[in-house]
Amino acid sequence: MTTTILRAARWADVEAGLVRSPAVVVIEDDRISAVDPEVPPENPDQVIDLGDVTLLPGLMDMELNLLIGGPGGPEGLPSPMHGVQDDPAYRTLRGAVNARSTLEAGFTTVRNLGLMVKTGGYLLDVALMRAIDQGWHVGPRIYPAGHAVTPYGGHLDPTVFQRLAPGIMPLSVAEGIANGVDEVRACVRYQVRHGAKLIKVSASGGVMSHSTAPGAQQYSDDEFAAIADEAHRAGVRVAAHAVGDSSIRACIRAGIDCIEHGFLASDDTIKLMADTGTFLVSTTYLTEAMAIDRIAPELRKKAEVVFPQAQAMLPKAIAAGVRIACGTDAPAIPHGDNAKEIVALVRRGMTPMEALRAATITGAELIAADDELGRLAPGYLADVIAVPGDPSVDIANTLDVRFVMKNGVVYKN
Repeated sequence: MTTTILRAARWADVEAGLVRSPAVVVIEDDRISAVDPEVPPENPDQVIDLGDVTLLPGLMDMELNLLIGGPGGPEGLPSPMHGVQDDPAYRTLRGAVNARSTLEAGFTTVRNLGLMVKTGGYLLDVALMRAIDQGWHVGPRIYPAGHAVTPYGGHLDPTVFQRLAPGIMPLSVAEGIANGVDEVRACVRYQVRHGAKLIKVSASGGVMSHSTAPGAQQYSDDEFAAIADEAHRAGVRVAAHAVGDSSIRACIRAGIDCIEHGFLASDDTIKLMADTGTFLVSTTYLTEAMAIDRIAPELRKKAEVVFPQAQAMLPKAIAAGVRIACGTDAPAIPHGDNAKEIVALVRRGMTPMEALRAATITGAELIAADDELGRLAPGYLADVIAVPGDPSVDIANTLDVRFVMKNGVVYKN
């Protein structure tokens, strides 16, 4: 057993909403064994004194896609034709680069929410997860969704994103295209069979695709219910890309666990989310920072209408007590800039400690790992980062991550 002691000026007790001083965190192998013990262990294998910083639990991004964006694209945005230009090997290598950037930004756990490309049925995010878990590459802990489940012409149908003619890129259930109750059940089973840890469904139109209007519901109530039932019987949760109000309500009625974006949610729907405990991953920073001047004019027009409504919705959701988890939708913002979402949550009405909770404890609850992730506490996995100053006073300090440990291994110091 290897014993490491981390020392710092402060540590964030996110559960209590306090920053405590000083910080002494004792780590044995990959887990925390004590925080501020009265008598630290004698003769540890190493002592790391980080000085005037605050220790935080490893941060969590609950919506991103490591396989697109990043190197080679303006401000992190992927090429509009990436779905037909990037082969699976190239895409996976790109994902490896983005994974390192994400970890070095202090995000030790992420949900990779849904491939939307032709891969021959291979789940590339599952492969990337395995490579990181086995120590072949540096990156965050990944909860992969495999291929997003989407109907013909749905927001996450890649032929819609690339505006391809019929027959140019045939896709199957193995790659997420599913219509009708039987096919959506088969699609969920395929993703789970090949390693997906959650299911992503395209529930409504979106802003960044040439599909239906952003608010349009894209699956029937019966199809939503089948997706949720099939996933839950397999022991995995469901995340729904849902922008429109009716589609959000349909997802909640079906028992879907998490709403991604939720931009056009009405006051009644916000209350329904709060009452049912449905999670919301609001991706609010992209509404002010996405480079919409670089996208097609018809998409820019949608963004100009939807994004202000999204910015007005989130303060209402915060005030209503909706369970909000941090998620960026990177590469809608560049990989590595993930903490800008935490700063944006404070601008929308959270306190700094509430925003840190969204990026730690609530994220851990969303992936059903709150018994070992999201806190600096005995028995929890040793995911620890350090930022200068006191983030409970200035949340922007999370943009300057000085130290990253995941599973007791130091990746940035």
